Amino acid sequence: LSKQPLFAEMKYSENPNTLAIWMPLVMKGRVDEKVAATFMEKGTDINFGALTNALIEYLDRKIDDVEVFLGHEIKDISRAKTSKLNAENKLENNDWELEIEDLKGGHTHHIFTKFLFIGAGGGALPLLEKSDIEEAEGYGGFPISGQWLKCKNEAIIEQHHTKVYGKATVGSPPMSVPHLDTRIINGKKELLFGPFAGFSTKFLKKGSYLDLPKSIEFDNILPMISAGFHNIGLTKYLIEQVMQKPKDRLNALREYFPEAKMKDWELIVAGQRVQVIKKDEEEGGVLEFGTELITSADGSLSALLGASPGASTAVSIMIKLIKTCYHNEFHSKDFQEKLKIMIPSYGQSVENDVKLLKKMREKSEKVLGLV
Repeated sequence: LSKQPLFAEMKYSENPNTLAIWMPLVMKGRVDEKVAATFMEKGTDINFGALTNALIEYLDRKIDDVEVFLGHEIKDISRAKTSKLNAENKLENNDWELEIEDLKGGHTHHIFTKFLFIGAGGGALPLLEKSDIEEAEGYGGFPISGQWLKCKNEAIIEQHHTKVYGKATVGSPPMSVPHLDTRIINGKKELLFGPFAGFSTKFLKKGSYLDLPKSIEFDNILPMISAGFHNIGLTKYLIEQVMQKPKDRLNALREYFPEAKMKDWELIVAGQRVQVIKKDEEEGGVLEFGTELITSADGSLSALLGASPGASTAVSIMIKLIKTCYHNEFHSKDFQEKLKIMIPSYGQSVENDVKLLKKMREKSEKVLGLV
C-alpha cells in the first residue's frame, strides 16, 4: 500500500521497541511473541453526533428557508391527495404528505413536500414502508446492537493514544473487526475496546421492542426467512455474542491488552444498527452489510438504509442521491461550479495526483484543527 500516494506515509515494523512506541498497551506483557503492525500517523476520529448538531444548528440559525423540528414524530407518509394521473398515467403533482405529531404539544399537523429524503438510521425502514413505493418492496431489516468495554482507569487511558485494529475471527461478519480505540468524546479522552454484538428487536437505541415485528410485511417475509437460512454463520455468531460472560469479553480484550483487569472496564451499549435484507432472484433474500440507497421511480423520494455509511462513503452516497433525484439540475453549469466549490477535488483523482492530494489534506487538517 505504501507504493500508493494515499498510503505513502504508512510504516511497517516487527521491532518490539518500535511497536511499543506505537501501541504501548498492546505490547505490554508480550514475551517472545512475534507481532507485526502497520502504522499511519495521520488520522483522526470525528464525533459525528457533535458534527451533526453543529451543522443543524448552523442551518437553523443562518438559513432562512430551513426549519428544524425537535420533539416531533412522523406518523404517516403518503401521496398528497392533490396528486393526479395525467393521460400517460403519470403523476402530475408528486407532492408527499407527512402526518407529524408534536410530542410535547400533543397536536398533529401536516407538511407537504415535492421531495422527501428519509435518513433516520434504524428508523428509516418503518418510514420507508409507510410510503408504499414499489421500489421498497421486499426490503427488511435485522437489528444488531453494538457493545463496548469502556476503560474506567485514567492511568491506563493516558497510556494509549491510537486506534489499533486486528482481524475479525474466522466466520465473524466484517463489522466485528475488534479494535482498541482512543476517542475524545465531548472533550474527554476515553479508551474503548470492541465491538461486541448484542440483540434487541428495537431499531433505535430508544425505540420499541415491537420495531422488528411491525416491520415484517407480506412482501419482505420471504426474503427475511431466506436471508436467515443463508446466514446460519451470522446467527451462530450472534448467539455466541449474546451468551458471552464478562470473562469471555475480558479474554478477547487481553488479546490486545495482555495485562487488562476486569475492575478497570465496564460494558456499555453504544447503539443499534439495522442490517439491510433485500430480495434476491437466486437466493430469495440476502443480507447486506453495506448501505442501500432506495429511490422512487419519479425521484421524489429517497431513503438511506443499512449500517452507518461512515466518513469514507457518506459524501459519495449523497452525490449519487442528488444526481438521481435532481438529474437535470445536477448536470447544469451552475450546479457543477457550486459542487466544485464545496468539494474542490470533485471529478479529479487524488489517487493519481499527488499535488492535489497534498492540497486537500492540508485543507482538511486546517479545518479540523489538526495542525
